[in-house]
Amino acid sequence: MAVRPGLWPALLGIVLAAWFRGSGAQQSATVANPVPGANPDLLPHFLVEPEDVYIVKNKPVLLVCKAVPATQIFFKCNGEWVRQVDHVIERSTDGSSGLPAMEVRINVSRQQVEKVFGLEEYWCQCVAWSSSGTTKSQKAYIRIAYLRKNFEQEPLAREVSLEQGIVLPCRPPEGIPPAEVEWLRNEDLVDPSLDPNVYITREHSLVVRQARLADTANYTCVAKNIVARRRSASAAVIVYVDGSWSPWSKWSACGLDCTHWRSRECSEPAPRNGGEECQGADLDTRNCTSDLCVHTASGPEDVALYVGLIAVAVCLVLLLLVLILVYCRKKEGLDSDVADSSILTSGFQPVSIKPSKADNPHLLTIQPDLSTTTTTYQGSLCPRQDGPSPKFQLTNGHLLSPLGGDRHTLHHSSPTSEAEDFVSRLSTQNYFRSLPRGTSNMTYGTFNFLGGRLMIPNTGISLLIPPDAIPRGKIYEIYLTLHKPEDVRLPLAGCQTLLSPIVSCGPPGVLLTRPVILSMDHCGEPSPDSWSLRLKKQSCEGSWEDVLHLGEEAPSHLYYCQLEAGACYVFTEQLGRFALVGEALSVTAAKRLRLLLFAPVACTSLEYNIRVYCLHDTHDALKEVVQLEKQLGGQLIQEPRVLHFKDSYHNLRLSIHDVPSSLWKSKLLVSYQEIPFYHIWNGTQQYLHCTFTLERVSPSTSDLACKVWVWQVEGDGQSFNINFNITKDTRFAEMLALESEGGVPALVGPSAFKIPFLIRQKIITSLDPPCSRGADWRTLAQKLHLDSHLSFFASKPSPTAMILNLWEARHFPNGNLSQLAAAVAGLGQPDAGLFTVSEAEC
Repeated sequence: MAVRPGLWPALLGIVLAAWFRGSGAQQSATVANPVPGANPDLLPHFLVEPEDVYIVKNKPVLLVCKAVPATQIFFKCNGEWVRQVDHVIERSTDGSSGLPAMEVRINVSRQQVEKVFGLEEYWCQCVAWSSSGTTKSQKAYIRIAYLRKNFEQEPLAREVSLEQGIVLPCRPPEGIPPAEVEWLRNEDLVDPSLDPNVYITREHSLVVRQARLADTANYTCVAKNIVARRRSASAAVIVYVDGSWSPWSKWSACGLDCTHWRSRECSEPAPRNGGEECQGADLDTRNCTSDLCVHTASGPEDVALYVGLIAVAVCLVLLLLVLILVYCRKKEGLDSDVADSSILTSGFQPVSIKPSKADNPHLLTIQPDLSTTTTTYQGSLCPRQDGPSPKFQLTNGHLLSPLGGDRHTLHHSSPTSEAEDFVSRLSTQNYFRSLPRGTSNMTYGTFNFLGGRLMIPNTGISLLIPPDAIPRGKIYEIYLTLHKPEDVRLPLAGCQTLLSPIVSCGPPGVLLTRPVILSMDHCGEPSPDSWSLRLKKQSCEGSWEDVLHLGEEAPSHLYYCQLEAGACYVFTEQLGRFALVGEALSVTAAKRLRLLLFAPVACTSLEYNIRVYCLHDTHDALKEVVQLEKQLGGQLIQEPRVLHFKDSYHNLRLSIHDVPSSLWKSKLLVSYQEIPFYHIWNGTQQYLHCTFTLERVSPSTSDLACKVWVWQVEGDGQSFNINFNITKDTRFAEMLALESEGGVPALVGPSAFKIPFLIRQKIITSLDPPCSRGADWRTLAQKLHLDSHLSFFASKPSPTAMILNLWEARHFPNGNLSQLAAAVAGLGQPDAGLFTVSEAEC
């Protein structure tokens, strides 16, 4: 049957498609498929096959296939046939065999590659056809080349002694193809083949085996691939030499003063590049007793010299005695004048304290002492072995002495009759006006045995000081601070990650008779099989120590922790700086990341930026970003989502899709952006985000509809469907409005607690003693789901007080007091009046 010439391409495409379905399109090597009964020698074989290639910027790449014998060649890319019109075909005759040859070329653009989204890479393959069958070539992978700007690790400045080893680490920016690394020393290329004292490791670190003075220089790590060349920040390496003494010279001849000397120099070697000077004296003298000295000292000239020296010494002693007598007489006259003055007594007049108003219903009738003795000392409350002992100055002063810059004041008092005025001043916010004010991440308060609470608003961080935690008769000025991770060097070993904010409460070293409770958020998904969690505390010397391994704490330990889904409550009898750190035990360990999308409130240009933040799912991290976006003029454009980020070493990817090309143009040059795994897992970097820049086709464009995808490779992911008007839509703007938590940051006395003081005391008195019917503190702990901590509660003088303190920390300020009352009343106590109090008693 004859076939019209115009139908050959269509029939050939059908045949090739059927052949691909039968033989599979995922083969990467050259594969032949002969027609049964045909001559296999006439099957096409490739003279040129397509090879892997990179797209640089926006330049298309050329793929070439050449086969003989061949009557047709077609390209197929990612499972789809390339259109015939996109092929450039050249036919010829092979000179050696006389068989027909064919060469085909196609161009592949960046836009074609970016259309392929996901884990699959873009590939192309050509298929040649002859009368004996078909042959397909190897696959050629087309990748978009790039090199990110920021190094994953840059070299740091070093100071090393002579002949010490030097290691300068460098992790180049992520790129395709992977970047090659070279090192510059003062802008000159470091060539290990020319200098056997240096070499570059497979991890791109520069190693100097033994430091020489010539190695003092500025070192720069350079990363380059076919796209770009990046330079790290230069690291200054200083090789110093400590000075060393030369040998002593010979002793000099004995002089007239019956001494002789010898010397040495700090020159073997001399100190270089900031090295230490030689320690000790460069000149040594001593008496000499040679015959020459005895002989020369007996001459008449020497006798006259010594007589003159003695006479001068006697005159000086007489003059000194006269001066002392004159000074003593003047001092006696001055003392008599001062003794008659009233200046000394005027500073000790009693302080007039205005009595409190009688109609104030919130005052407690407690009688603390107002005749105080204030012990003021400067410096750290943690003693250091390498410094001088603290100097104490005892003075009589006002009870509410101001707290200076680096001073901590402890007040000692005993009961007097002016109690109402004392509690009135202690219970008002005005009491803290004398305390220094810091940033929004710091709060102060002054407390006595009544206890109180410090809070940093909108961070989830608070410090509960229970009643009687501070010894009676003492007043402490206590602070609570949230630190930025970049301001505190917290060393993390191995796969450890920071799960909580870094919080300080102090001053350290104050005496506490009951544990206080530090509350803070964390972003870990707590599971005993997935995490090893540790509480770290910074010592006075600056080093961090593991003070608690959660799950292995002893009841009598100084620290204890109640871990919940999003918060932890730390019992501690020692104030200081704390952080919760986790180490993954399996790949199921995950951190909660909160994803936030922000964009400008007002857009005055054609460009429009969408910022995608990836934060720890904690209130303090959210507060920082909300405050930052307020300064940038940003608004929330989507409801926040939570993503579970696993310890799988896979990066976090972000991409934008379905941008209407008729209205908007994306300026992203790659199909997705990435945040490296260790940037997130480390937990010490703030404000991690990616920006997607869109450009409006017209200034009148205001409607935006697109999708933003955020996902961890081989892990969890979230998708945001954006559909709003950039000039009018503000429906998400108030979702993250920061609200005050429980009023003032510092609450003192009964106002800091949900449970009235007298009711609390009655509950403690009733439930602390063991009860044979089980109506004691153990049953209360079970009702409040705290029975896993029974051994810890039992180790304290008042287990019930510990339970109530934890309830206060967990439920302030919105705790349901009725539910607690129902739990207490349900214990079956015979005397229900124990848990009620009259209005007069309150």
